[in-house]
Amino acid sequence: MLLQFHPWASAVEAPFWQVLTQRKMDVFQLDDTHKPILGYYATGQQVRVPGRDTSVALPARFCLGTGAFSDESVSEHHNSTSRIPAFMFPAPGIVKNTNTIEDFKSIDKTALFKMTVDQIWDDITSGRSLQDPSTLNRFLLVTFADLKKFKFFYWFAFPALQADPAWTATAMEDITSVWSSAQVDSLRQQINQYRQTQPISQSGFFLVKETNDVFSVARLQDWDEFYAECDESQVTVGFADPSALDSHPGWPLRNLLALIHYQRKMTKVRILCFREIAGKQDMTASKLFTAQVPSYVPVTACPKAVGWEKNAQGKLGPRLADLAPLMDPARLADTAVDLNLKLMRWRLLPDLQLEKVQETRCLLLGAGTLGCYVARSLLGWGVRNITFVDNAKVSFSNPVRQPLFEFEDCLEGGKDKASTAAASLRKVYPGVNAVGHAFSIPMPGHPVSPQLHESVQKDIAKLEELFQSHDVIFLLMDSRESRWLPTVLGAKMKKIVINAALGFDTFLVMRHGIGQDREHQRSRGDPPLGCYFCNDVVAPTDSLSDRTLDQQCTVTRPGLSAIASASAVELMVSLRHHPDGVRAPADKEDSEGDREENTAGGQSSALGLLPHQIRGFLSRFKNLLISGQAYDRCTACSDVVLEAYEKQRYEFLFKVFEDAKHLEDVTGLTKMKEESENLDMEWDDEDDEAMEDM
Repeated sequence: MLLQFHPWASAVEAPFWQVLTQRKMDVFQLDDTHKPILGYYATGQQVRVPGRDTSVALPARFCLGTGAFSDESVSEHHNSTSRIPAFMFPAPGIVKNTNTIEDFKSIDKTALFKMTVDQIWDDITSGRSLQDPSTLNRFLLVTFADLKKFKFFYWFAFPALQADPAWTATAMEDITSVWSSAQVDSLRQQINQYRQTQPISQSGFFLVKETNDVFSVARLQDWDEFYAECDESQVTVGFADPSALDSHPGWPLRNLLALIHYQRKMTKVRILCFREIAGKQDMTASKLFTAQVPSYVPVTACPKAVGWEKNAQGKLGPRLADLAPLMDPARLADTAVDLNLKLMRWRLLPDLQLEKVQETRCLLLGAGTLGCYVARSLLGWGVRNITFVDNAKVSFSNPVRQPLFEFEDCLEGGKDKASTAAASLRKVYPGVNAVGHAFSIPMPGHPVSPQLHESVQKDIAKLEELFQSHDVIFLLMDSRESRWLPTVLGAKMKKIVINAALGFDTFLVMRHGIGQDREHQRSRGDPPLGCYFCNDVVAPTDSLSDRTLDQQCTVTRPGLSAIASASAVELMVSLRHHPDGVRAPADKEDSEGDREENTAGGQSSALGLLPHQIRGFLSRFKNLLISGQAYDRCTACSDVVLEAYEKQRYEFLFKVFEDAKHLEDVTGLTKMKEESENLDMEWDDEDDEAMEDM
């Protein structure tokens, strides 16, 4: 009878599509050239029908899993072994992932198929398939990944060479009807030993020889030596058979017969269809039969081939895997966030360090208008760790200006802003680690009563702890003095501090320097950058008491906070990309307003200019890039302030809280002012004498 074969049924594991997505986003990008891939299969299985004394053959499953793509960091042998599950057999192939659905539909599939067939034929004629029989299982996969909708269009081809004339076969016999139980057990042991000692690429194909009821197993390439004293009737070629049918062997046999016919010029061969129950040392389901052709016909050109898989409707056509309904919505959000960012890296910003930005731990001091918009911009950059600090409650005027709050948050006195903002972020994106802390930041010129000293010390300790555990601190408060202690801590711990402040139609966004930073000066030569207080010659003091209504609220044009917040986040991301980090020099503007990169001390950021300060003027729709040096008498980042904080800590801080002028005394500003006043008086005396002479 005509020999017929059980075709493959592709079985793509859902995690494979996730791996393909990662490869597409991180490696392939717009590269649609074909890539190597590894599939696997098991021997055929039958399952019993419950309640009936019959069995049903399972499909010949061809699988792709998480190990489909190679890991170039390990050897090929170890790589292949570790990429497929136990008791499985390898099948190398190629995948061509198209960039658009139109490309997927219009791709020259015939050419791709012929390329794979030619490779199989070349392996057979060159003898490469004897050295690596797994190449007989070469396959082709064409895909299109719609990463926004998590739909994957795909079409498998399993090329098989057609014999002319076709092979015929005797009826398939159970192995137990040909050999005794002891012989079958002996053969099983030999096959197991063969699989354990040979590379996995050899495991699916082998030679069998029986001598006086003793079996031995060898590689295809050992044919001449193995069968040196045997005639053709003693030749048995085995293969791992994925079919479980009683009448049809599996698809891998087609190319194996082509190899035997071409290399050995045989017209008749006994075939062992090796089928095992995985893990149970049972191969009694294996089959034996004899395949033959009428005569040997030399083949000089590549034969015709078949092998495109049919779809679920039984027609030649692609299949669709729609994973969106099966995926965890939180995981969908993760992937979608990463997708938008990684698309930026494909063509526009290949040096974009998305992982570094994503892992940045951001501390937001202030959960008001600036805090809300900064947090949303951070989410847009994929930042996963955001912490709020704010001691206020949500008021009825907040929701329209602060997008993390709603009307219900204002009821019953209002919810805590920090924890509510964090909860809202988690609603927007469940993958974010957002937390909120409700406590006050002590300020210069705001005395602390003795009975509250212990509580304030705990708040300070908590703030110090948060600084230590975060990479970037955003100062988003609504008063000048509330920024003083965070500025001191940022300079002391050498943290990235991004400051944003609003006027009615102006804003300031700046990155703080880290004080005098003499180590930086010695290595770079350029002056260190200043902080928010470096341009002042007066200490920050109480600006919150005795304020009118317009002074109690931050009165700004509604769009200004969003602009300033976005600028603050973009400044942080640019700074994270600079090799010098917090010590990066400032890029400037020339006299005509054209931007110039200051690369004298090092590389600029991959994202472009990296200024020190951005001063925005909404009334003129204009931004100015300004650079300011650190001031050695700064009330926040000068050496004397940092030393006083380090040595005296709470004693020093409570003096500052009691009277902000203590900062002017410590930094020498008081003495400088006195000297300036004396100088003015001396000039006044001289002027008086001159007038008398006239």
